[in-house]
Amino acid sequence: MVRDRLNLAWLQLLCLAIATLAASLLLPGRWLVDALVLSLAAAKGRVIMLDYLGLRSAPPLWRGLLTAWLTGLVGLAGLAVAFRALV
Repeated sequence: MVRDRLNLAWLQLLCLAIATLAASLLLPGRWLVDALVLSLAAAKGRVIMLDYLGLRSAPPLWRGLLTAWLTGLVGLAGLAVAFRALV
């Protein structure tokens, strides 16, 4: 059961990595690419947190705290990208 879940998580991460590569190579607009790549990074981080770190069965408080941390991290990265575009 756990092995199947980890295999599925690995497959999800592989697909998200391919989507990230495709977005960065094929999409024309920088804003769209940056937003999509950051969104895909957040999705990959969530898969890693839930499946590889074993937080799927953790109390909701821990999952919420780490999800908030991940969201804040991606938000700060988005602000850095926006600031870079303005300067």
